[in-house]
Amino acid sequence: MEPTYLDTIIESHRRRAALDSRDWRARAEEIVYEGPPFANALRQGSSPFIKVIAEVKRRSPSKGWLGTNLDPGALARIYRDGDATAVSVLTDSEFFAGSLDDLRAVRRAIGLPLLRKDFTVCENDVLDAAEEGAGAVLLIVAALSDTELTAFVELAHRCGIDALVEVHTAEEATRALEAGARIIGVNQRDLQTFEIDPVRTASIVGELPLECLIICESGLKDVGDVERAAQAGFDAVLIGEALVIAPDPGTLLKSFSLVPSVPRG
Repeated sequence: MEPTYLDTIIESHRRRAALDSRDWRARAEEIVYEGPPFANALRQGSSPFIKVIAEVKRRSPSKGWLGTNLDPGALARIYRDGDATAVSVLTDSEFFAGSLDDLRAVRRAIGLPLLRKDFTVCENDVLDAAEEGAGAVLLIVAALSDTELTAFVELAHRCGIDALVEVHTAEEATRALEAGARIIGVNQRDLQTFEIDPVRTASIVGELPLECLIICESGLKDVGDVERAAQAGFDAVLIGEALVIAPDPGTLLKSFSLVPSVPRG
């Protein structure tokens, strides 16, 4: 199998992690997240609408720059006013031009739950998310061993944050569940072909337990895409590029947040 863009990114992050000499065990004794809970905000409750996680994203490896003069705090306030349930912040610097400074700026600007969107490969990555005020950390099944996945999920929960565990296939979804995942993000993009496949994505949703929160990721551009995700049974959608490049991201976000949810089961 040909190496994917994810393989290249993860290799870079593992090199960085190998140079991180901080004692994560000592840090884990001290770091406790006390901000707004991420998972609770995503639970449907009495809301009849799908939840939207709006993403602050400066660039992507495939599309290049999306927002060269992006102001993370200002964009986050637009997302809040557009009825976002939570905000995702890309903090990878080498490939996405993000940083923890972006996460800090968003945290200062709004009181919504935050997701640190990055390529987590070590315990200190998890702890950094909690310490910097993110209520959730991204864990990508394709990038981690079963031992790492289980350990990182447990560490996240230990310091009071949630783990959004991202899968691309039914096999990865099984691994996520076995690692203790309670929030599963299903990425619609095929890692080899880059194609968006909503049919494959919907089939994965149908196999997941009802108690799991399920988030649709990648390839969501318009209301029709969000409606298809809702029909497939997703609790929430995570949308970045479409909002960042939109002339009026607040209005577009409001249209997404008014899509009725369709409960599974």
